[in-house]
Amino acid sequence: MQRINHLTQWPLHGVTKTRAIEAQAQSSQPQPSLMQRAGLSVAQLAMAWAPHAQHIWVACGPGNNGGDGLIAALHLHNRGKSVWLTHQRGERIPADALAALKQVEKAGIPIHDHPPSDWDLGIDALLGLGQGRAPQGHLQTQLQLLRRSVCPLLCVDIPTGLMADNGVWLDPQLGPQRIGPLATLCLLTLKPGLFTHQGKDAAGEMWLDDLDCHATSIQEADAWLIAPQRLAPKAHESHKGSHGQVLALGGAPGMTGAAILTALAALHAGAGKVHLGLLSSSAIACAQAQYPSLMTMDPEQAARFDGTVVCGCGGGQVIRKHLAPVLSRAKKLVLDADALNAIAQDTSLQTLLSRRASSGLETVLTPHPLEAARLLGCSVAQVQSDRLAAANQLAQRWACVVVLKGAGTVIAAPSETASINPTGHPRLASAGTGDVLAGLLGAAMARGLPASKAAQLAVFQHGLAADHWPSDLSFCSEELAKAVRL
Repeated sequence: MQRINHLTQWPLHGVTKTRAIEAQAQSSQPQPSLMQRAGLSVAQLAMAWAPHAQHIWVACGPGNNGGDGLIAALHLHNRGKSVWLTHQRGERIPADALAALKQVEKAGIPIHDHPPSDWDLGIDALLGLGQGRAPQGHLQTQLQLLRRSVCPLLCVDIPTGLMADNGVWLDPQLGPQRIGPLATLCLLTLKPGLFTHQGKDAAGEMWLDDLDCHATSIQEADAWLIAPQRLAPKAHESHKGSHGQVLALGGAPGMTGAAILTALAALHAGAGKVHLGLLSSSAIACAQAQYPSLMTMDPEQAARFDGTVVCGCGGGQVIRKHLAPVLSRAKKLVLDADALNAIAQDTSLQTLLSRRASSGLETVLTPHPLEAARLLGCSVAQVQSDRLAAANQLAQRWACVVVLKGAGTVIAAPSETASINPTGHPRLASAGTGDVLAGLLGAAMARGLPASKAAQLAVFQHGLAADHWPSDLSFCSEELAKAVRL
């Protein structure tokens, strides 16, 4: 059993591949069975994670997830814990779960048809991989009691109410967040939905027991969690030209701050020379005085720039007329914010974007869900209903790297398995943090990383800085732009 941390690259397997892994493991008739191993693992983690808990409510559903909970209840009972066991029986109980139920009955553990009046640890074994709609009836009532309680809650394999593939929370009457301690013990595999969209709120602290099935040797991953990485230290024998040039092109009237944040982030992330191409001519003199380390450049000069271009931050409608030369010329290009909105509305720009890959030019798109929806011609809800699929679709359509921002940012590239970022904090949900990320990405590309690796590095370090932000320091995007190191 392992606690999931940010120090390792973890494979993620969706429902279909997890079921295939389970079927292959069961075909060898392991002794003890997978359910017996899973139930023991749940009980062991419950005692280690909440060692002072004495009155434990184990809420079991009708399927194999409930069977895991039954075996856990048996072990906890045998260890002297006071176990209150509820079990929702279905029309047809799976064979392993039925065997587990008989073990519980033989041990004389009472099975109740209602929740306890009090408990100091809850175990959610209501629904597992098979859930496709919000829990109903008694299952819904029990889930709401478990998640509204401030007592510690341990979820078995996947939190009830969460879709394992996409992180969609199913219960409209109950949000995925809870106040009390929360953990999930994943069995066999880690699932993508635990790490993106609403999954991190629903799952809390995450653990894995692969039940000795070694999933990666059986099935290719559906996605990967990004592992920590850093750029090699700069050589002493180097100069500003050794570390690339970045142009931040944006900052229409009234929105110059976005482009400045992008440029500052690129500068502090180690780009050798950073240019600021403001679309508001009246703001250039002020920017030169306030940020002398940034070199200003007018849009005409920007059209001839052949370094790494980060385009769109605070660009407004003005950015559209500058996109064609940038799309045609920039060797390395990060498209963000208003540049993406302009491309979504202009088929000629879409054609130029599509041609870049065949010309050997690197491109990264960094949409948030609304911008992704505009590019795909769908709704935000459709994007969020399957973030992995949306990112992969964008990457294939435009033959470029895509960074779909949000909780559990997804990075996709043509012919690559997508990755999900494990770092990040709600404090990033503030204006300007996306501009900072775009600048970090530009710096990583300018310093020589391929687009996909640059995206993974920038996203990971951006989120990590927010995770580790000093509690006594107010969070703002300008300070973030100065803090992240690649």
